[in-house]
Amino acid sequence: MGQAAQRLRDLGISLPDFGKVGYYGTEYGKMKAHHQVGRLLFLSGHVPERNGAILYPGRLGETVTVEQGYEAARLVGINCLAGIVHAIGDLDRVVGIVRTLCFVVCTPTFYDVHKVSSGATDLFADVLGDRGIGGRATIGVMSLAKNHCVELWLTAEVE
Repeated sequence: MGQAAQRLRDLGISLPDFGKVGYYGTEYGKMKAHHQVGRLLFLSGHVPERNGAILYPGRLGETVTVEQGYEAARLVGINCLAGIVHAIGDLDRVVGIVRTLCFVVCTPTFYDVHKVSSGATDLFADVLGDRGIGGRATIGVMSLAKNHCVELWLTAEVE
């Protein structure tokens, strides 16, 4: 068992198997789950969805709390890690997270979007250590498909 897989086990986290259940993003339209260019792996958008269930639908600053948004982003991070495994087979092949871009559905006066996206980026650091810390941006938006409160794009450097 690799280091990252052991760390997931220690944290009590199981990743969905997109090889078996399929990447859920394709139900939103034509897209690939990922695309690799050289050593860069680009993941399509990931949302807080598991087995068709949406975690914490709604809008931050209105129906979703910062704590709930953080947990939703953490699930998005779990789905991103599953997306990496689906693409390259093993999280230990990740050299580093290059960048993440997090979209947070929020009211115009909600200014803690960074606290929400930390749910994903804290998870990446917990699982991958320093390799899990990359550049990050978080943007507040008005809506996402299916009333998701968070969506994340991720780029990783891989072996």
